[in-house]
Amino acid sequence: MTTSVRSQRNGDFVTVTLCNPAKRNSLSLDVLRELTEAFTTVGQSDALGVILAAEGPVFSAGHNFGDMAGATEDMALELFTACSNMMQLMHSLPQPIVARVHALATAAGCQLVASCDLAIAARSAGFALPGGKGGLFCHTPLVEVARSLPPKRALEMALTGDVVSAEVAAEWGLINSVVDDEHLDDAVVELLTRATRGSRISKAAGKKAFYQQVGMNLPDAYTFASAVMAEAAVSDVAQEGIAAFLEKRSPNFGDR
Repeated sequence: MTTSVRSQRNGDFVTVTLCNPAKRNSLSLDVLRELTEAFTTVGQSDALGVILAAEGPVFSAGHNFGDMAGATEDMALELFTACSNMMQLMHSLPQPIVARVHALATAAGCQLVASCDLAIAARSAGFALPGGKGGLFCHTPLVEVARSLPPKRALEMALTGDVVSAEVAAEWGLINSVVDDEHLDDAVVELLTRATRGSRISKAAGKKAFYQQVGMNLPDAYTFASAVMAEAAVSDVAQEGIAAFLEKRSPNFGDR
């Protein structure tokens, strides 16, 4: 059976790779289901971190218009719901996810990058929400992109449809950093290694709480975060971390 998504584990990290360059790694319904399965599997594993990568001259062109040509509204809704559910699944994974962006990421492909917790791009990469140039506005991609960028930058991408360079994407905050193409792999692993230090349990709770509170108003966010942190403070891993700090020794969390 031909697949468009490949998962490979190397030590503590799993790389999930879009591997259908002939289709520009487009996010068809079948590909979205493969990604959902891949992320579900890694989320249930003891892996510490995830790298999202792609093969070929395009990172991902987003949804394939060929899949939508002549579609009914119910068919289109099924596609966009599957996409939205998969993006939200990425937020719910206990592991940090780093996007390794080597080339152009457009529309839902750009949404995919924005859905990752962290992202590093090669200088050759670019990002676009091209619906602004055509007849189908990038409504769902803008949901994630608008949560990474200031409103006017997000709308600039969505309304103009122009490609944003990796350098500009880093300046705006869509990605964490941009590196020379030949250093991309090393930079991704280095960032993920730093992002997976410490207690696995504590980090998983932190990621979950972040996505819950980030959309709240300030008082609600503080009320929620205070309750989460109070519960976390009395946990075994937190108490071990506190004891190790006070005793000037390395912690032994026992949860890796």
